[in-house]
Amino acid sequence: MRRRENRALFVMVVPAIAVGAAFFLLPLARLAVVGATGPLGPQAYLAVVTSPRYLEALLSTLVLSAAVTATTLVIAGIAGVFLERSRFLGREALLSMLTLPLAFPGVVIGFMVIMLAGRTGLVGELTALLGGGRLVFAYSMAGLFTGYLYFSIPRVILTIMAAAEKLDPALEEAAKSLGAGPWRVVRDVILPALAPALIASGAICFATSMGAFGTAFTLATDIKVLPIVIYTEFTLLANIAMAAALSIVLGAITWATLAASRAVAGATAAAAG
Repeated sequence: MRRRENRALFVMVVPAIAVGAAFFLLPLARLAVVGATGPLGPQAYLAVVTSPRYLEALLSTLVLSAAVTATTLVIAGIAGVFLERSRFLGREALLSMLTLPLAFPGVVIGFMVIMLAGRTGLVGELTALLGGGRLVFAYSMAGLFTGYLYFSIPRVILTIMAAAEKLDPALEEAAKSLGAGPWRVVRDVILPALAPALIASGAICFATSMGAFGTAFTLATDIKVLPIVIYTEFTLLANIAMAAALSIVLGAITWATLAASRAVAGATAAAAG
């Protein structure tokens, strides 16, 4: 009987392993090999931190992704808990509007940022009417930050709402009965309960911002982030080896972030339980 179960398990697992190897492991291994076969050899992987151009792009991408993640968690965390606990006229319409960016690809979001803060954008028109000159920030890191924030908030809101639905109101009532104020309840009851969802959604937000290309490509007049540098190395400079090395480094950072978040979120959930 056990042998039959093992055979059935083997039959189910082998196709999954074959597909994973064919579509993930083999291309990834090939990419790693190509990254080490250029003029710099394996030193191409160190060029990310030794070359000022690549290091600047890496640091800019890290800082931008961290800023987007932190801002998204604050906005989506507050909005997610509020929307889950409140019932008011127009709630469903508001929720639909907040999640609308999920339907748009990065290029469309980039165009929307241009329409908002480009050379002929709404923000520039308003500032010009107010006599302060035409404000244009779509083609800078501020514009990229706005675009990344636009598509990050909906993902995190949905996750936080799902987590907030499981919060036990009795714990908050107990804390209040013991004299805890609103901020103390948030700090000691709500945030610990939401911590696994915040960590997991924050890691996904960070990883998405690290690798987002469509929005950056649309706005990248004078923006140096790692996905754009990889695109430039591959298409304009024909430096395929360096593009591959940078891709591996970018993938390693995002993978490490997601792996760390799973470990921390699991430990946080266990501690909260």
